[in-house]
Amino acid sequence: MLWEGGTKMQNTDKKILVLGSTGAMAVYLIPELLKKGYSVVGVSLDDAKSDNEKLTYIKADAKDFDFLTKLLESGFDAIVDFMVYNKLEIFEKYYNLFIKNTNHYIFLSSYRVYADDSPLSETSKRLLDVEKPADFVTELEYSIYKAEEEDFINNSDYKNYTILRPAITYSKRRFQLVTLEADVLVWRMLQGKTVVLPKSAMEKEATMTWAGDVAKMIASLVLNPEAYGETYNVSTSEHRKWKDVAKIYEKIANLKYIIADDRDYIDILGYDFAKQQLFYDRCFDRVVDNSKILSICNMNREELMSLEEGLSMEYKNISLDQVRCNLPINERMDKYLERTGVEKH
Repeated sequence: MLWEGGTKMQNTDKKILVLGSTGAMAVYLIPELLKKGYSVVGVSLDDAKSDNEKLTYIKADAKDFDFLTKLLESGFDAIVDFMVYNKLEIFEKYYNLFIKNTNHYIFLSSYRVYADDSPLSETSKRLLDVEKPADFVTELEYSIYKAEEEDFINNSDYKNYTILRPAITYSKRRFQLVTLEADVLVWRMLQGKTVVLPKSAMEKEATMTWAGDVAKMIASLVLNPEAYGETYNVSTSEHRKWKDVAKIYEKIANLKYIIADDRDYIDILGYDFAKQQLFYDRCFDRVVDNSKILSICNMNREELMSLEEGLSMEYKNISLDQVRCNLPINERMDKYLERTGVEKH
């Protein structure tokens, strides 16, 4: 149900556009939207199929501006935007298109915008707004351009938007451990290979949320006027130290791992922002206050999926042929383990 003019209305005539419709959160969001009676159009580069008359998938580039302009002519009551725009000037063009052509625009920011200010409420300090260390690289940094885009939205002339800040979200093919993703973590676990983890992160608190719970929260906000102009943390209430998350993977997936110096870990990853993501996110205590979103969604902490149960459920359904291998990182990790001769923890 949604509220319009103080009157409850059915959602059967409401149409939602989901950009990035086969991603980790979207694959759970779309069924939740369908349950609520919405019609859904999903856009992604994947070959997704639907046998539901209320769900249409379109294989296309969700950043193709001409395509989007034409698509929006068909009319959408809400747009849920999972796309990433790594420069503010790029985002401005898309935002102006979306906000003028829908009743409700939902923007996916990130909890990574926050500085080291745990527990994290929606008013906690952001990295954009605090003095940063000399080695912090601002240009094209995820936490910075997401915060800049938030500011642009909040300072615009429109209020029919909602900003969401999800914490780390795991899903059908999305598994994380510190900064590692499935293309290293799951690929190695399924083959019995040892994983290298960074020393500085292991005692830090992490918040990881099941995508199904995230989807329920987002679906409850769609076309809810109380959410217009608001920002929400989207996460579970549970938090665990990274060393305890590793223990969960050890229990459910026979993870083998060793702890390495941060410099060695960063060298193994090899990409420019590995250091930034590690030291200015995963090495912060990330305890999230989700009371604001639980309140508007009428959800209780007790009904959210526990980390161990959720990871176990998703991992049971994954196989090696479903996991992409990040060959460069895996090769460097193998060479490091061979060179050091380090055994399992």
